[in-house]
Amino acid sequence: MARVAITHPMIVDAVIHPAELPHLAHRGIAEAVCVVFDILRATSTMVTALEHGVEKIIPAASIEEALLLKQRYPHAVLGGERHGDKIAGFQLGNSPLEYLDQRGATIISTTTNGTIALKACVGASVVLVGAILNLNALIKAINSLSPARLVAVCSGTGHGPALEDVWAAGALVEHFQTARCTDAASIALAVCKSHPNAAEALRASKNGRALQSRDKLKDIEWAERPSVLETIGIMRAGVIRKWERDF
Repeated sequence: MARVAITHPMIVDAVIHPAELPHLAHRGIAEAVCVVFDILRATSTMVTALEHGVEKIIPAASIEEALLLKQRYPHAVLGGERHGDKIAGFQLGNSPLEYLDQRGATIISTTTNGTIALKACVGASVVLVGAILNLNALIKAINSLSPARLVAVCSGTGHGPALEDVWAAGALVEHFQTARCTDAASIALAVCKSHPNAAEALRASKNGRALQSRDKLKDIEWAERPSVLETIGIMRAGVIRKWERDF
């Protein structure tokens, strides 16, 4: 895809490390479009779920918050993980392949990093759920929105950065290089350019290696496919739904 020509001084920024998430409010996100990436696997799973008919996803920062939300939404399905494993008592884990037959469902989701990153973006003008799966759709959406600021938010792994998230952020930044890129955005771009494609980056990452060691290669194979979906999740008032906008 050709790079988008920016006709205004949009600032392109990136959050590379999860330690930065509590400070997002101080990075001018009130006028920003935030795109959240948790490639392995939360945001890839959410985009997949919405593509296959899930009505809405409610992110929770903790298991306790998820259980409280379940009381409010008794018919909702609990899904998520801790350290890659399905949470005890939850119906679903965090594999995108588990969400192919949940049409019409409300999902309450809590994951180690991804849902925390999403909730950290509250206060942004627009919060989009991003993945490698919907990269071209994200580019179209951002171009149509023409925001003053774009922030690619990498969820990370535990207390550290995640190669696959930074790679995805860099792949997004690559299409907006004529904007004003912060150092963080430039770092993400450099990481993307250091790995020739998504498959190589995902399989080389800590999360990718962990999933492969646990016979979950199919999750990587699903998430590494560039721009195969047009679905974008948008979070409003703490609830993620499929964005029904034409670009």
